[in-house]
Amino acid sequence: MRLLLQGLLLALLLNGCSRDTISEKVQEETIRTWKAYERYGWPNDHFSPITGVSQNWYENSLFMSPIDGYSTLKLMGYEDETDRIERFVQDSLRYDKDVFVKVFEVNIRILGGLLYMYENTGNPDVLAKAKDFGDRLLKAFDSPTGLPYYYVNLRTGEAKGDTVNLAECGSYAFEFGILSYYSKDPKYYQAAKNAIIKLNALKSPIGLFGRDIDVTTGEWTQTQSMVGAYADSYFEYLYKSWLLFGDEDLKVIWDDNIAAVKKYLSDRQDGRLWFCKADMYSGEKNGYDVTVWDAYFPALLVLSGDIETAALSFDAWQYFVDRYAFPVWSYHYPSDSIINGYYQLNPETLESAYYLYVRTSDEKYYNYARQFLESLEQHCRTDIAYCHIKDVRTMEKDDQMETFFIAETMKYLYLIFNERAGLNIDDYVFSTEAHPFKKSNYDRAAVRKYLAL
Repeated sequence: MRLLLQGLLLALLLNGCSRDTISEKVQEETIRTWKAYERYGWPNDHFSPITGVSQNWYENSLFMSPIDGYSTLKLMGYEDETDRIERFVQDSLRYDKDVFVKVFEVNIRILGGLLYMYENTGNPDVLAKAKDFGDRLLKAFDSPTGLPYYYVNLRTGEAKGDTVNLAECGSYAFEFGILSYYSKDPKYYQAAKNAIIKLNALKSPIGLFGRDIDVTTGEWTQTQSMVGAYADSYFEYLYKSWLLFGDEDLKVIWDDNIAAVKKYLSDRQDGRLWFCKADMYSGEKNGYDVTVWDAYFPALLVLSGDIETAALSFDAWQYFVDRYAFPVWSYHYPSDSIINGYYQLNPETLESAYYLYVRTSDEKYYNYARQFLESLEQHCRTDIAYCHIKDVRTMEKDDQMETFFIAETMKYLYLIFNERAGLNIDDYVFSTEAHPFKKSNYDRAAVRKYLAL
């Protein structure tokens, strides 16, 4: 009851507050959550926000929370905290571990975080750690097709997991390209780009991809096409990698891919625009469930210049969130019914609200973020940090907190409320984990050389 009253009080305090006041509140809650990690979790991967128990993804810590959260702490000016993280990476971080890791997840959370740290510090020891980690991940691409396996052993280089989805298969060009640029070694970017080219050679005659593919044979094992979960960051990184590196090959592929998506997957129901699923060969619509991860798409549409479609798509998500406070794991929009009501502090609708707010200055996106923050304070805040919700229909708490809560959710809230933060979507390109990389840092001639374009 006490926590509920605290949340309601915070919501009342936020209502009508100035941007500066709300921005300060986001900062305060971010550092409160980070201090809880330092107390209960350091140096493990993460901790439980109700009981305070520390946890790791695997047998040993990968130092995931600090590396993933570093960019948000840096943006907010917490220099003591980011200096401590940098020192640990420099002096204590080792990835010679006999453990199989999910290649996709550690690429966006760990490699991306290390690269952001290097770009903002110039510390050669940090770059050495990023290069060492990238070399270990690169072994996952040693398949008969050049498509990456699902797991790789960080010590032995053994790879396993033949079946991967589109996102897990084709979402490496961004981080691997940055690593190639700073290490002056094209092998990383070329491995990632080769996977993209291979995937595009395997798409259907109408331009759609399946969901899952066997990396040893190149055969699609699940032929349902989608733009959201299981596919999301593939599309995101096509466009963002072109933005950062200027690789025209990727732009040609993007133009072809997005045209097929808009033609076959856009679906209007009751005046709202959703992106459904369809058979990759016929284009026939065959799935109408969407997930919280699908809500990244309006942001990508904004970035690629299609603001009108982005706004329509976001309105559909706002329709849902206005009733249930948070987006959920799975929602069937034709029947307006929740399939899985779990919410794990995801940032995707806030990300899209941020992009739309930047481009349109429409206050409804600012108000959406403010209401979202009020819901977080009321339903997810604990004495220690913030927790997941088991079902948005009951708001029962779950004793978990993903690393992307600080890395992404709090960062996008801060950016919406703090127009003086110094970042914008014209000068920076955000990774799928919201690590921002400055375009002007990437000299075009050097990019062509070090990425072997």
